[in-house]
Amino acid sequence: MYVDSGEIVTVIGPNGAGKSTLIKTVIGLLEPRAGRITFAGQEITGMAPEHLVLRGLAYVPQSNNIFPSMSVYENLEMGAIARRPGWLTRAHRALLRSEGPPRYSKDEFQERIAHVLAVFPNLATKVREKASLLSGGEQQMVALAKTLILEPQLLLIDEPSAGLAPKLVENIFAKIAEINGHGTSIVLVEQNARRALKIAHRGYVLETGTNRFEGTGEALLRDPEVGRLYLGG
Repeated sequence: MYVDSGEIVTVIGPNGAGKSTLIKTVIGLLEPRAGRITFAGQEITGMAPEHLVLRGLAYVPQSNNIFPSMSVYENLEMGAIARRPGWLTRAHRALLRSEGPPRYSKDEFQERIAHVLAVFPNLATKVREKASLLSGGEQQMVALAKTLILEPQLLLIDEPSAGLAPKLVENIFAKIAEINGHGTSIVLVEQNARRALKIAHRGYVLETGTNRFEGTGEALLRDPEVGRLYLGG
């Protein structure tokens, strides 16, 4: 599997196919048994998540992806923690100096907040509200917004539409396409296969950990076998 700069790559397949396992392995939460993972020309196989975040990767898990007792603004602050060395351990501060992005100044951080809230304007009026009081769709927006604070080059998103009403699902996919339009490459794991393939430049169909089909999003949507086996006909 590969992801070119600026692409949305969708990964679909039945439950248990290995979709979430795949992106958890890329972000360093799981260790691969074999194979290699490279990012921007450098091998990152087995590297810890906190190191990968500093290199430009970000991950939005399917659940438990916000700090519910914190406000929306505080969640966005937590997204910037890697650029605020005073909050980190000595080891992480050393890593940040050696390979991470420069520390945000107060003005730069406010600029990032403003940029992210421009992408998610419905959150702008709720920055002081507790995240736990928001709707499911708004909480998913907070999860996405939090990861964008550090301007990742590659965003890994796991099942963003899970449990959301159809109207909210459309909003989530529209925001993912908008994020990509700003230049962020995206790997999208999603059960709503048809909708995910519609916004994808390319896609992969996994089956028991194996890449069974691949192609452009449009080609996979038109493929009769993919439609029969994975898209409900």
